[in-house]
Amino acid sequence: MEKQFPEGFLWGGAVAANQCEGAAFEGGKGLSVADIAPKGVRGPYDSAIVPNKYYPHAQAVDFYHRYPEDLGYMKELGLKCFRTSIAWSRIFPKGDEAEPNEEGLQFYDRLFDEIHRDGMEPLVTISHYETPLYLVDHYGGWRNRKMISFFLKYCNVIFQRYHNKVKYWLTFNEMNNVHNFPFVAGGFRVAEGENEVEAVYQASHYMFVAAAQSVALLHQIDPACQIGCMISTSTLYPATCRPNDVFGAYTGQRRKYFFVDVPVNGRYPGYIKRVWRENNVHLETRPEDFVALKNTVDFIGFSYYRSSTYEDGKQLHSDTGGFISDPNPYLKSTDFGWQIDPMGLRLVCNELTDLFHKPLFIVENGIGTRETLVNDTVEDDYRIDFVRQHLLAVHQAILDGCNIMGYTYWGPFDIVSAGTAQMEKRYGFVYIDKDDNGNGSLKRYKKKSFAFYQQVIATNGSCLFE
Repeated sequence: MEKQFPEGFLWGGAVAANQCEGAAFEGGKGLSVADIAPKGVRGPYDSAIVPNKYYPHAQAVDFYHRYPEDLGYMKELGLKCFRTSIAWSRIFPKGDEAEPNEEGLQFYDRLFDEIHRDGMEPLVTISHYETPLYLVDHYGGWRNRKMISFFLKYCNVIFQRYHNKVKYWLTFNEMNNVHNFPFVAGGFRVAEGENEVEAVYQASHYMFVAAAQSVALLHQIDPACQIGCMISTSTLYPATCRPNDVFGAYTGQRRKYFFVDVPVNGRYPGYIKRVWRENNVHLETRPEDFVALKNTVDFIGFSYYRSSTYEDGKQLHSDTGGFISDPNPYLKSTDFGWQIDPMGLRLVCNELTDLFHKPLFIVENGIGTRETLVNDTVEDDYRIDFVRQHLLAVHQAILDGCNIMGYTYWGPFDIVSAGTAQMEKRYGFVYIDKDDNGNGSLKRYKKKSFAFYQQVIATNGSCLFE
């Protein structure tokens, strides 16, 4: 195993329904929070669809109609696993209906069948920045305890329908981003003057309880299925060896790992009580909530794109890649300012292993850049180098003793960016002809990196050491 990956390692690619499917007004689908976010997760958000305005997520790259073609490319790559999400509002358009939308269910029947025909295992995120907008507008979203029952009804429908087709599940995508983007990541609004910290932790509590109950439900329906939590990670280094910088960086990491601590250990850690006390947070809880939390996850899924630094006294901000900080002088950056740090991925794998002792699944890692199609391809040697160096770091983490189930590159074909709703920020091994204004043929073209990742999978990683 020294110069290859473990047998059965799940080589894959990852997308989200709201970033690839499009067809926001077809098949009985209702609006989701992503559909009214024309500039991405950071907002601003419209309260409803404005006529004659372009909404990138509503059209995306038309995976809804073109999935056989896109999955054909994934088959050619040799993927063992394909991560996508179910758009909650395709199944329950408003979220509180008595019966699900059969047309939406049939779409995912066809999609999962096609994934299997192409030799891949689906990895399905239950809620990936896709809360039905109606639930936010009429119930307050995840600030309302009623959301638990709506979510569990949705879970029961999809688990019963797809448990024979989907072996691997994730609950909430990057749940820790509820701190940074409560509307899209958490499905709720915070009014000016409200205690936002309390709102975030109250919504998180209901999400934790709902996720834990979904774990119990899936295990009851099909014990052979596995379900994990999912967070955004980015290693946070102290800017100096000053004790305040070191402890501040530690505190920042702990803020992220709190969203693993609860679903893995089934209880709230002691340190969070100080956060609540100092921010005047008073949660509405019930005794049965803490019984439910004992239903813990089978594995930890996480995204990793970059690292950041912490300097005491400087306020940290975040985007979809993690914390935003002053540049680390020892690292290079992408076109969009994300610092490239393979060693940080090895560190995250070891931290999660040491803290939580669960199998890990790297469900997002990739490089987004501006690219130009020339002679029907893109010469993306920088992507080849990025993937090679990060996979070598993953291999080192495995040698360190980390139990890593797989690696699903984000996103294997170009999709709408979650952070900015741009097409200009391209991740894929496959180029899709569409620009930030929605113009383009949607024709697909293989980039140079396509053949590289294809070889990595075919050799189970051994070509990385040549």
